[in-house]
Amino acid sequence: MAFDFDEELKKLPDRPGVYLMHGQMDEILYVGKAVNLKNRVRQYFQKSRKKRLKIYTMIPQVSRFEYIVTDTEVEALVLECNLIKEYRPKYNTMLMDDKAYPFIRVTVQEAYPRVLYAHQLTKDRSQYFGPYPDATAAKETIDLVRKLYHLRSCSRKLPEDQGKERPCLYYHIHQCKAPCQGWISQEEYRSSIDRARNFLEGRTDDVQKELKASMQTAAEELRFEEAAALRDLLHSVEKVSERQKMSSGSGKDTDVLAVAEEGEDAIVQIFFVRDGKLIGRDHFYLKTVPGETRGEIMQSFIQQFYSGTPFIPHELMLSDAVMEPEILEKWLTEKKGMRVHILVPQKGDKDKLVKLAKRNAEILLNQDKDRIKKELNKTVGAIREIGTWLSIDPPERIESYDISNISGYQSVGSMVVYEGGKPKKSDYRKFRIKSVQGPNDYASMEEVLTRRFTKALEAAGGFEKLPDLLLMDGGKGQVNIALQVLDKLGLNVPVAGMVKDDRHRTRGLYFNQEEIPIERDSEGFKLITRIQDETHRFAIEYHRLLRSKEQVHSILDDIPNIGESRRRELMKHFPGIEEIRNAGIDELATLPSMNERAARSVYDFFHKTKDSENTKTEES
Repeated sequence: MAFDFDEELKKLPDRPGVYLMHGQMDEILYVGKAVNLKNRVRQYFQKSRKKRLKIYTMIPQVSRFEYIVTDTEVEALVLECNLIKEYRPKYNTMLMDDKAYPFIRVTVQEAYPRVLYAHQLTKDRSQYFGPYPDATAAKETIDLVRKLYHLRSCSRKLPEDQGKERPCLYYHIHQCKAPCQGWISQEEYRSSIDRARNFLEGRTDDVQKELKASMQTAAEELRFEEAAALRDLLHSVEKVSERQKMSSGSGKDTDVLAVAEEGEDAIVQIFFVRDGKLIGRDHFYLKTVPGETRGEIMQSFIQQFYSGTPFIPHELMLSDAVMEPEILEKWLTEKKGMRVHILVPQKGDKDKLVKLAKRNAEILLNQDKDRIKKELNKTVGAIREIGTWLSIDPPERIESYDISNISGYQSVGSMVVYEGGKPKKSDYRKFRIKSVQGPNDYASMEEVLTRRFTKALEAAGGFEKLPDLLLMDGGKGQVNIALQVLDKLGLNVPVAGMVKDDRHRTRGLYFNQEEIPIERDSEGFKLITRIQDETHRFAIEYHRLLRSKEQVHSILDDIPNIGESRRRELMKHFPGIEEIRNAGIDELATLPSMNERAARSVYDFFHKTKDSENTKTEES
């Protein structure tokens, strides 16, 4: 059933949230946020409105849209950032710089801890708060916390360096109690740190009251400069207290599950929280039996879903209590190899997050039944069609392979995985061709498949799971190569080849030594096409990356003070040579292996070279 834009636009809620625009192959074209989803999304499809060129180009490609409701625009902003990083949509070019929201780091492992600004969360013994959508507010909060609790900002190693230097300016302006001199005990300083951590966890009511009272007093006494400064600090506190519940700061991996049901239809909505951040979500449509409770539906879903997924989080937060939580916890703990908790939150941020998932489940159930059924037809229905064509069970896991090279130069192979009719990017794999010289796609494919299935037999490198179907981007030749490899390794996996017509379009499947025609307007055909396009994209993208890295590596060889480890780090951190050329000294110096001298060497190399080129141009 076609996506009815007019009808779906009427269903948009008057709430903040994030919207996702999907293309013809169901790829995500654009992710945006809105204070009011109804007003914002409708603007894209109003003919009378003036639109930017990017929007004019994108809208004809949009086949459907979806949205996630949030409580505040701040939550929508953070979620938008996380989804863009996850999907990297084509039309979010202005946000594709991998800019991460900052954290506030408390170095609790130190004798005299500090409160610092951090660009990313790392696995050390510090405590992290965030991420914060407003970098300025985060920095102002750090400044405020230091002032309120008289915390040090220096990098001195304490208590080893106590008394070696005079106290700094912050002591003289009464913003630090000079732990560098030993003039405050570790116990008293730790008490201040604990109060600062409470503040950063969101318990800011007392501070806000204190600031408001001080601001009022300053204004009444005509100390307007001081009142304005207090007002600015109060605004910073209010920004921090707005910290969304989507970033818990706990660093835990959590799945948030909520169920909505009506009659024989039910939806389970899952929010995936990784390292304390909501990075994505999914929903599942279920047919229920009359009289089944939400708790029973939830329990059945947990059993079915987590029996087939390789990743088990540290905890599950549920909207409804299950019938046998102890048994489920024990089962999940055994699968994960460490303790897993099942919670039904009743208050606080966890309860709010569960309610948010519940609200999204209800919206999906009440407004998107037809779309969900269509999506099921595109995935589950499609793999059933493929199974029927090939006379095999519906292939839950499909793997597809491709080879990419330019005249045999730096050949690479790609492995793309679809499970349940959807791409499973965590299982994608890349291969550098090692044993083949020149443009020999058959030999290259043989090497890739041999390496992949040998690792499966060794149960190594995440290759343990075998596919239910191998899809080869070619006919009889590619299929025979795959069958030879499988036969040699003693494996039995169905293999089908995508047969092309004169215009290089798939016209059928080559299976069991015969060509099977397929309907071009069927969901099975569309799924095969999506898999084929994704396999090509992944292989070509990897090949381009290797060529770009090689180019960058050759240029970096000429820079003084840049050895092998620094070259690798520069290539890993920056997408290409232009990004390194445009980086400033401060940005270059933030890399772990770089110091200011090395950063200046890189900067001077590119800019002196550029200045030299400009001079030559002017002289000519």
